[in-house]
Amino acid sequence: MPFCPETLVYDRTVKYSLLPAAVLAALPLLAQENSVQAGFDHFYNLEYDEALTIFQQISAREPSLPDPHNHIAETLLFREMLRDGALESELVSGDNSFLRRPKLNPSPETESRFLEEINSAIALADSRIKNKPNDTDALYASGIAYGLRSSYYWLVKKAWRQSLSDATAARRQHNRVSELEPANVDARLVQGLHDYVVGSLPAVWRMFGFLAGIHGDKERGIQIVQGVASNGIQNRVDAQILLCALYRRENRPMLAVPIIQDLSRRYPRNYIFSLELAQMYSMGGDGKSGLAVIDELIARKANHAPGMDRVPWEKIYFQQATIQFWYRDLDHALENLKKVASAANEVDLNTGAQVYLRMGQIYDMTQRRSEALSAYRKCIAYAPEADAAHESRKYLATPYRRT
Repeated sequence: MPFCPETLVYDRTVKYSLLPAAVLAALPLLAQENSVQAGFDHFYNLEYDEALTIFQQISAREPSLPDPHNHIAETLLFREMLRDGALESELVSGDNSFLRRPKLNPSPETESRFLEEINSAIALADSRIKNKPNDTDALYASGIAYGLRSSYYWLVKKAWRQSLSDATAARRQHNRVSELEPANVDARLVQGLHDYVVGSLPAVWRMFGFLAGIHGDKERGIQIVQGVASNGIQNRVDAQILLCALYRRENRPMLAVPIIQDLSRRYPRNYIFSLELAQMYSMGGDGKSGLAVIDELIARKANHAPGMDRVPWEKIYFQQATIQFWYRDLDHALENLKKVASAANEVDLNTGAQVYLRMGQIYDMTQRRSEALSAYRKCIAYAPEADAAHESRKYLATPYRRT
């Protein structure tokens, strides 16, 4: 994130000691709703509308800066990802899932606004770089903009070449920042993530990455992200979240547990952290702790804890059922899955498809083949292109068996 907690004003070269007395007197106000810090507090608590309002105010107040445009674009993108169920790291687990990730479907207005903000950020950064080629703030902002547009091409358009092209531009800009400021840990996050992603792609796509200057190395990528997660300033939280997703994908879930616990304490209104923590425990062989996390989340929602009214019950039931399924509490798992299925129109396609797949698998495991076939067909009809639908097609011919 282009946010430095050392300052409450935008230019990260400004330090408190350099501010005039009048500005120092205004700092308590800046630390409230109009500050970047307040915006990202909302952002990490999944309160994207509130974050967007703050970033728009900052952009209006500082029209020559590229960073607010990046923040607005990022908020728009993440709001769409939340709506489409793409924030949970389930979507980056499995072989080559970076290529299979479901396509986002933003409204034309949101898509147009996102691209306008990115183009503004790039234009403002380029103008500064033209006048001062070693302007690290502008280089950093430019890299962020290209990185966000790369994510847009990947998630929204499924345009691999354009995504890799922008990823290369982002890496080039942040490589330059690293050359000019060797101690700038934040600028290495793009490098680490792209090393990991390219190293995870099939050979033909790794070749594209190699030709673009990104060789790809999963382990090196993880190590770089670990470094930013431990020592970063602007990108530390982003790196911690990404690191948890990478640990999950690499089947190292227990390494993520203390990180998610800390994130949950810092951003208590972000219910996805609780869902992820439960899943990490489950993947690590501790289903009891995973279910305990879900029970705590249920209690917080029932007591209307801040932010918890936004948590869809269906998400909670689904996560609880997932753990129960893997730990063979099939009756309770099926009961929870039926609750979600009864409100299938209220959940994202990924979750809804998974529900019907799991129901079919439970029916197969309990020798109810006709009900299993019905559930698989519902999965396919619900989201024909989802991974769960592709898997369901296999079980139409051959019943599911737990290995």
